[in-house]
Amino acid sequence: MGKWVKFSVSLAITVGCLYLTFKDTRWPEMWGSLRSANYAWVAAYVLVLAVIHVARTMRWGNLLSGLERVPFKPLNEASAIGFMMLIILPFRLGEFARPYLIAERSKIRRSAAMTTVVLERIVDGIIIASMLRILLFFVPTDAPRIEEIALGSNVMFLVFGGGLAFLIVARWQHDRVVALMRAIIGKVSPKMAERAVYVVDGFVSALKQLPDAKNFAAFTFWTAVYWSANGYGMSLLTRAFDCSNAAGSVCEPLTLTVFQGFVVLSVLIVGLMIPAAPGSAGTFQAFVLLGLSVFVSKDSVNSSGIAYANVLWVVQILQQILFGMLILFISHGSFKDIAGKLSNQDDKAERATA
Repeated sequence: MGKWVKFSVSLAITVGCLYLTFKDTRWPEMWGSLRSANYAWVAAYVLVLAVIHVARTMRWGNLLSGLERVPFKPLNEASAIGFMMLIILPFRLGEFARPYLIAERSKIRRSAAMTTVVLERIVDGIIIASMLRILLFFVPTDAPRIEEIALGSNVMFLVFGGGLAFLIVARWQHDRVVALMRAIIGKVSPKMAERAVYVVDGFVSALKQLPDAKNFAAFTFWTAVYWSANGYGMSLLTRAFDCSNAAGSVCEPLTLTVFQGFVVLSVLIVGLMIPAAPGSAGTFQAFVLLGLSVFVSKDSVNSSGIAYANVLWVVQILQQILFGMLILFISHGSFKDIAGKLSNQDDKAERATA
């Protein structure tokens, strides 16, 4: 699939999600919610985002430790700039940013670094899918749209659980997996089959250099901190929209418990699996509202809920972009240069699978 076809599809999904987000908006109540919001809680949420950044940077370092122990400074540079690139660049070019940046700052090969990113995604996918299924046991079965949410969690578990199972089998029965891939994919395209085998070989090689027990324990700890801060932050930010500062303005209060915050977070992460425009504009808001609809009245979802979803998205995006730009400036990097190299790398991958 060509780049512009992918872009067109993701843009169509984004437009559709934005339509679903705003079609039933109660505009006076939404603007009242934004005007009366207590933005001190937004500042508190920014501090939570700082904890989230440190946690995901540290855990990536633990995952990389089987390849090389990378000092915090270059690790932080690759992480901050990489996540900024993931938000800004189209065609998901940002997926290659962290591996490229850490390869420039260490002796780790890009392919091996990419494997750690994929493993990170798989672990997170399984955690979120499992957590959502467990949390749904404590949500009334007649809650709005609960069946759709349960289906999404099952699909996510199958996708990421299947990915993990494939990597384990490829590590255990490498030659048989490679032969099977050549037999099946080769019927469609021999070049594509060889590219797939090359990728699997890179994964298997990296899996032989997983972190030791100490670093694996640290990875588990920082992963727990990362997701705990994310879930708590979802609940914390709703305190800005409790209408306590409304002073006569039209305002629908919105509050979430920590438990409810984790459910909304899990629904959001499932939704972010869907391809969308850079920054997940549209899909982000739509799935936050889907999660809120389980606990909050329709009127609140379509007023304070939309205000909350947009503020949540804007704060997250700005925090990652501004921090990434700051680190890029301090490290004397060039956004244009990095983006160009990532684009060239993606072009080579496309030609290899053509």
